[in-house]
Amino acid sequence: MIQVKAKKSLGQHFLKSQDIAARIAGTLDAYRGMPILEVGPGMGVLSKHLLRLGHDLTVIELDKESVSYLNEHEPALAGRILAEDFLAFPIAKWTLDPFCLIGNYPYNISSQIFFKVLDHKDQIPCCSGMIQKEVAERIASKPGKKAYGILSVLLQAWYDIEYLFTVDPSVFDPPPSVMSGVIRMTRNETKKLDCNEVLFKQVVKTSFNQRRKMLRNSVKSLMDGDPTLYDDPIFTKRPEQLSVADFIYLTNLLEQGMG
Repeated sequence: MIQVKAKKSLGQHFLKSQDIAARIAGTLDAYRGMPILEVGPGMGVLSKHLLRLGHDLTVIELDKESVSYLNEHEPALAGRILAEDFLAFPIAKWTLDPFCLIGNYPYNISSQIFFKVLDHKDQIPCCSGMIQKEVAERIASKPGKKAYGILSVLLQAWYDIEYLFTVDPSVFDPPPSVMSGVIRMTRNETKKLDCNEVLFKQVVKTSFNQRRKMLRNSVKSLMDGDPTLYDDPIFTKRPEQLSVADFIYLTNLLEQGMG
């Protein structure tokens, strides 16, 4: 059978382990009946298991060679292949209903994929899949850990995140130079943050841009006016010490000082 050639420019590493594919597909067992969008199916190793489990599956694939392969070899996907770039794809063009996202995500754009998930958080109750282990650990990390950062806070504000298992490079063709990790993000009960959400994102990003500094220094550019704000003990902390709730508190404190 003709194989699709992995393209470095697209960050392609095709999963060849049926066992791992089955385990990833199983991460959405609680969402049978809900539409599933798989990002970057490649030659369809994960797609086969999702279809076998009876999921209402659509796939989105940028690589024309992969699209041709799927059209030829996966008749069950007929009419369910979006030949598009997920990052540029207007999701409303496909559906306005809730759906789950899954994939063996291209590692070079995984952070951008999760930022897009955040943009559609009220439409995506669950997102799971495989990414670089370092990024997976960062997303799932708790406060106080070295890996804890911007993605940790922004995603954990809206999702409960589980690091499920680690995957060895040997199960890919070609094998990546890094270990991989599978995570699952499940939408929490938060409907809106108790703060200015635009400012919240800015505070989180500004804080971690100088993560080794105390907050009194790292968020200095956001301070406007009232110097007594610095009296609050939170400003003696570093960003990795703050929970989501702490960042909400800090956001409100800074907005108060801007008034």
